[in-house]
Amino acid sequence: MTSADGIWQQIFSFDNYGELLVLVRNSLIAGAALGLIGGLAGVFVIMRDLPFAVHGISELSFAGASGALLLGTNLVVGSIVGSLLAAAVIALLGTRARDRNSAIGTLMPFGLGLGVLFLALYKGRAANKFGLLTGQIVAVDTPQTAWLLGTSAVVLAALTVMWRPLTFASADPDVAAARGVPVRGLSFAFMIVLGLAIALSVQVVGALLVLALVTTPAAAAARVTASPVLLPLLSVVFAVVSIEGGILLALGSSIPISPYVTTVSFGIYVICRFVGRYRARQWGNRTAVPQPV
Repeated sequence: MTSADGIWQQIFSFDNYGELLVLVRNSLIAGAALGLIGGLAGVFVIMRDLPFAVHGISELSFAGASGALLLGTNLVVGSIVGSLLAAAVIALLGTRARDRNSAIGTLMPFGLGLGVLFLALYKGRAANKFGLLTGQIVAVDTPQTAWLLGTSAVVLAALTVMWRPLTFASADPDVAAARGVPVRGLSFAFMIVLGLAIALSVQVVGALLVLALVTTPAAAAARVTASPVLLPLLSVVFAVVSIEGGILLALGSSIPISPYVTTVSFGIYVICRFVGRYRARQWGNRTAVPQPV
């Protein structure tokens, strides 16, 4: 076997695939739930220009999960606590884009440094440390699955309640405020919901690459449609395909799940970008005014 074959076997291996598939049942269930809430939340992340906030919150989520790992408590709870603290700080201090980005830029290194400190103090398995950053496909046990599904239901219910006014406030905040929509309150509420969504996503794809689940699917969907119905639908489909496809591809390999999820997600984005550009050219050709000879 050549070195290239050895590398390929590390990346893709389908030996005993059926037996291994049983081990990731909880991860597949959790992945479907995370794809749903990540795809829906991502629509507003794109509309409100919050990708940087997603990354900032994920750093504090990583710190919370690392602290929980050190203390031997529930990782999901620790991740949620860290995410909610970060989301609340960003929502309170970041009323304008410049202020928000400054607050996020301050929080990110603090959260990452705190997480590294907790991991350095943790004396357990190295795989647990690495998994918080890059994800683990078999890391979701039954109690964590219950936490993930329960919190996903809360996020889904909150998004359902605030969807219409939040869409209005995101598209035109000044007009929405003039119509009596509580723009500031909705903004704070969405940041809290976003914090929960990110905390859940970190459990599967890791803190460093959570953007692939919360931002990229919605960005891809926005390339092919502006429909208020199709946009969230495609975003959810792309997110679910990315995470479930990543889990299934990573199953037989020795590589963390995150490179597979990010590759599938990025591939979908590239395809949607080309489709969007093709449709734009076709639409331009149809609407072009013929010039007189």
